Amino acid sequence: MIRIGIVGYGYWGPNLVRNFFALSECDVVAVSDLDSARLSLVSRQYPSIRTFLGSTELIGNLAIDAVVIATPVHTHFDLAMSALKAGKHVLVEKPITSSSEQAKRLIQEAEKRGLVLMVDHTFLYTGAVQKLKEEVQKKTFGDLLYYDSTRVSFGLYQPDVNVLWDLAVHDLSIMSHIVGAVPREVSATGRASMPGQPEDAAYLTVYFDTSIAHVNVNWLSPVKARRTVVGGTGRMIVYDDVEPSEKIKVYDKSVSLGTKPDDVHKNLVSYRIGNMESPRISDTEALFSEATHFIDCIQRGTSPLSSGAQGLEVVSVLEAANRSLSDRGAPHLVNLE
Repeated sequence: MIRIGIVGYGYWGPNLVRNFFALSECDVVAVSDLDSARLSLVSRQYPSIRTFLGSTELIGNLAIDAVVIATPVHTHFDLAMSALKAGKHVLVEKPITSSSEQAKRLIQEAEKRGLVLMVDHTFLYTGAVQKLKEEVQKKTFGDLLYYDSTRVSFGLYQPDVNVLWDLAVHDLSIMSHIVGAVPREVSATGRASMPGQPEDAAYLTVYFDTSIAHVNVNWLSPVKARRTVVGGTGRMIVYDDVEPSEKIKVYDKSVSLGTKPDDVHKNLVSYRIGNMESPRISDTEALFSEATHFIDCIQRGTSPLSSGAQGLEVVSVLEAANRSLSDRGAPHLVNLE
């Protein structure tokens, strides 16, 4: 039985407690927060869980095997490092840290101690993204050409990160998962609607060796949209996370350029239009699948799907995006060294 302690019971913490509490393979023994009113909610709903005002006592508790961190980004490094040094496995909310240097240090500490370090890239554990990866890997999809995503909503403003670090992080983790390649460089533009606040609308272009990705993120949209189009040389896929039933639609469409060696100036564009299908996907809650995976990795001593290394890759891309934002969209190389 893996004993879990959860740090943070604000926006995301209750979802983590609920899903880990439902697992038979683990026991949620403690929750900490800086707000006593939030801890009162825990005690009323989960009388068996101990509560701590502040994280120090929870992280140092010898009865806890793993720590789950759901706090603001700027606190991730110190909390995760303290937990690792205390011999705890760690699952930390996205993004893993505020800088690539901090992420590297966490990875090194986890490896030195033989502990699991995992990042809460929740979308990787959805049935839709699992199916998306499966479809992209099929021969019928062909070579990946582009990834285009719109991820907008009304709020929630984050006090310590801009909209790229809050929303584009999802697409970057999905891209890392399905593309399987590290971006070469990125270009980003955006603006802050309120003086002194982080950028709340941004556009990110990510360059791979053989494909390109574009992500539109916004905290100021009157409607919520989570729509991604992935194009291949053989097929095209639309992933709409807001769609209640048919989240994945696979279109048997492609474009090719016909050439005749004896008449090259008469090249013809050929359009192939076939059927559309919506494959069945798992409806298991992503966070439940993620919690199960975390416990399984601890028990088996295996590397997580959303590992510290993937967290480092995502943060490295976000750092390059921040440099590009400051440089009015000029492309910046992604540095993973």
